[in-house]
Amino acid sequence: MNLNEYGIDVGLLISGLFGAILLTSKDSAKNLGKTVSSLIGGAASANYIAPVVITVSKLDDTHYHYGVAFLLGFLGLKGIEYFSNKLIPVTDDEDDVKPKVAKTKRRA
Repeated sequence: MNLNEYGIDVGLLISGLFGAILLTSKDSAKNLGKTVSSLIGGAASANYIAPVVITVSKLDDTHYHYGVAFLLGFLGLKGIEYFSNKLIPVTDDEDDVKPKVAKTKRRA
């Protein structure tokens, strides 16, 4: 089975995935859904956008291809995190665990 037939370049995909994994922020680790979508977004952006960037910039050396994919994996990760934070608001875990109780003063 050749994945290139389906538009998947394994080298670019792995480079982008490592870029996304390496630069995952600690805020995204609080929410598994955001983390997984960020990693998939980083890898997918590297796989599908890197060939466009490589063609436009006329980079002939294949070693540059993986570097471009790595950078696009990071940029894709940050883009997905940005939009997921806008769409899915972040809640503090401490606020969910401890209910806020108003303090009252006692008269003697």
